[in-house]
Amino acid sequence: MEIKILGTGCAGCKALYTHVEEVVKELGLEATVIKEEDLVRIMSYNVMTLPVLVVDGKVVAKGKISVKEIKEILTR
Repeated sequence: MEIKILGTGCAGCKALYTHVEEVVKELGLEATVIKEEDLVRIMSYNVMTLPVLVVDGKVVAKGKISVKEIKEILTR
């Protein structure tokens, strides 16, 4: 599984990245977590709200996401 956090380095983006790493570790998932801060690459996902959670190339959540929501998304 490839998980990307799209964001420009704001506090919310950093928090999402940290929470995703914690959830991946807690659930024992085999996943690569990538922080994407390049604006051109972020724009290629056609999103207007940051941060964005992308799993295996698909945008699955935008904006502030709770740890509970992250767990639900990653265990679907």
